[in-house]
Amino acid sequence: MAEGHKVELAEALALGSGWRHACHALLYAPDPGMLFGRIPLRYAVLMQMRFDGRLGFPGGFVDAQDSSLEDGLNRELREELGEAVSAFRVERTDYRSSHAGARPRVVAHFYVKRLTLKQLEAVEAGAPQAKDHGLEVLGLVRVPLYTLRDGVGGLPAFLENSFIGAAREQLLEALQDLGLLESGSFSSLKTPTHH
Repeated sequence: MAEGHKVELAEALALGSGWRHACHALLYAPDPGMLFGRIPLRYAVLMQMRFDGRLGFPGGFVDAQDSSLEDGLNRELREELGEAVSAFRVERTDYRSSHAGARPRVVAHFYVKRLTLKQLEAVEAGAPQAKDHGLEVLGLVRVPLYTLRDGVGGLPAFLENSFIGAAREQLLEALQDLGLLESGSFSSLKTPTHH
């Protein structure tokens, strides 16, 4: 879906029955931890390794029995991350953006939910018992929000991974919009470098 384009939510919802809707969520929490006792972590941001070997956000397709996009997303989160997600609910107020792709005819809706560190750690601990663990989801990963002294390690190296659809762009936009990146680091991360 990288060839897709951004659409407003109302426009996406009016596309008609020929389109499928998928919802995904970035879950994050403030993290006071320090890497090696000197590099502040600042926030824990979750992504997942998908069945296809690419990184993405938890979520999936909204089904006919789901009464709303958010109901579908919360169902998918339970399936992929386990019962710890019952401690919170992703709502319409957590909505960020939508991307429509021509082939296949799918609209991907993106949400961002701030959790407590305790809630996020419970999600991480419970994920291996989730219904889809080892199937659709191969594991959770935290996004390193720091850059090491070599200028490559940390987030720059993480961004060299393969991402599904618009997940890389969604990650970077959310990190910038929420102020989760170190000041001045966003512009150097927008375009991938290839070695």
